[in-house]
Amino acid sequence: MLNEYTRLARPFFVMLGIVTVGRWLQGTAFGVPYEKGTHVFSIVTLCLFASLFSAVFTRAWLGWRLPRAAGFAMFMAVVAQVVILLSTVVSYAFGIPSYFSHPTALNQPEAVGLSQALLIRAGGLVVNTLLNGIAGSLGWALGGLLPPRPGR
Repeated sequence: MLNEYTRLARPFFVMLGIVTVGRWLQGTAFGVPYEKGTHVFSIVTLCLFASLFSAVFTRAWLGWRLPRAAGFAMFMAVVAQVVILLSTVVSYAFGIPSYFSHPTALNQPEAVGLSQALLIRAGGLVVNTLLNGIAGSLGWALGGLLPPRPGR
């Protein structure tokens, strides 16, 4: 099943790469303040929309049932959260002030150490995986509005 999820998530992976690079560049090379630029390249928002939208089509065109569609959405969330976690580690390890280590991104009033940042990111992995499962479930429900794929 993971092979199938990985194959179907290829367009998402490309988008995730684009958004991640954009987020890195905005916060470092272009020096856009976090408050002004974070919404432009948001991995969490990308993932929620990808989960919702892709689940619509997995139901209508692939005939997936709810658990499989929600699982696919959760798979994409885990991958996205691992990218966020690794970007946070790189940011801290090399002392790069980026959107990934910014206090607001970590829901903190001021800078925190790597260990606290990793705990926060671990919580984000759990919460965002569950939220994407819900988004995938909603998308699956909306998939009932699409016509079935011809020949089904």
